[in-house]
Amino acid sequence: MSTAAQSLTTIDRTKIESHFLAVRRQSETLVAPLEAEDFVMQTMPDVSPPKWHIGHTTWFFERVVLQDFEKDFAPLDERLYFTFNSYYESFGERLQRDRRGTLCRPTIEEVMTYRRNVTERTAELIRTIDEKRLPEIAMLIELGCNHEQQHQELFVTDIKHIFASNPFRPVYRERPDISALSAIEQSFLGFEGGVVEIGFDGDGFAYDNESPRHKVFLHPFRLAVRPVTNREYLEFIDDNGYGDHRWWLSDAWDLLNREKWQSPQYWERTDKGWEIMTLAGPKKIVLDEPVVHVSFYEAAAFARWADKRLPTEAEWEFVAAQHGAENRGHLLDDGIFHPTVPPYDGRGLQAIIGNVWEWTASAYLPYPGYKQSRDALGEYNGKFMNNQRVLRGGSCATPADHIRHTYRNFFQPEKRWQFSGFRLAEDV
Repeated sequence: MSTAAQSLTTIDRTKIESHFLAVRRQSETLVAPLEAEDFVMQTMPDVSPPKWHIGHTTWFFERVVLQDFEKDFAPLDERLYFTFNSYYESFGERLQRDRRGTLCRPTIEEVMTYRRNVTERTAELIRTIDEKRLPEIAMLIELGCNHEQQHQELFVTDIKHIFASNPFRPVYRERPDISALSAIEQSFLGFEGGVVEIGFDGDGFAYDNESPRHKVFLHPFRLAVRPVTNREYLEFIDDNGYGDHRWWLSDAWDLLNREKWQSPQYWERTDKGWEIMTLAGPKKIVLDEPVVHVSFYEAAAFARWADKRLPTEAEWEFVAAQHGAENRGHLLDDGIFHPTVPPYDGRGLQAIIGNVWEWTASAYLPYPGYKQSRDALGEYNGKFMNNQRVLRGGSCATPADHIRHTYRNFFQPEKRWQFSGFRLAEDV
């Protein structure tokens, strides 16, 4: 289900344990600002209560690592298997997703006790396991850490939805002072295309859906230097963008009329102008910031209105491989939890990594030669390769050491509670 680094299988136990404990601490730091009532809230089926995230990431290490490697293994409480399984049919029955917020038990303290127990036992296992089995457990620990980092990002986006749904509009964390920058003028970089290679192939961790590396043919194209901004998106709104069927896919137009969308999620028109709900509370919309919390449908409609298109994921990755190292946007580690205008040195692309996940035109499908694992972990990615679109690049809620230019995120085209935005492309 994943590719683990050759280096990870040979590093010492101390480094494996240190990495594991650092990831576990990060999750606990993220939930620290919450009140007890916040831990159990579920405001829509896509949102999981913070208590569930803490429990599920613990369940993963117990079921995937401890159960197979710990001598004389015994679960702390088998009832937790049902409660904190997500979608793994191979691991048995599970609580229905949209009912995760209905359980007052186990209590928060019981979940944290469970978490501490599994963390201590896993760390002890890393320290004491036979040298011959260390490479195998090293790969699973790295997998578990990356899985937990995915849930760290989900926690940030879920707590934002929870707080935005509350009329008190709670503040999760005050935002650090950020120097106000102006958006650079939009421009496009041209690429000749041809036969190129994409996909993961090398050292380091990657998920199975990023492989195998393979050849694709790209027609000549141009890619926007930066993502679309709030200012530009407001022009679309003011031009009756949400009321003109010409820009929308058929399914999107039906959804638009059914849900009465008039703007991106978390936008609100007030007597002071447009505001957006953030994790620091409601804030006036900054026109030069990247637009965020838009669906694929909205991104595609804007692109059609602008007489452009969305890039394919192959185009995006081809460019990111050349220009993704510089000019990054905010990531989770910055503690901003909102996309802002990043510095730009005039080279390559602006913030192709970080700030906002970028919708692509590509359906989420297996790469040529992809083979889904037949074991339990084969359920992780492969079975979702249907009716979803690919996003690239990470966001302000993505851990910095979790993202790479080959990373394939995926959601249904109507989803927009994630920190999703887009940049434009065009044919040459």
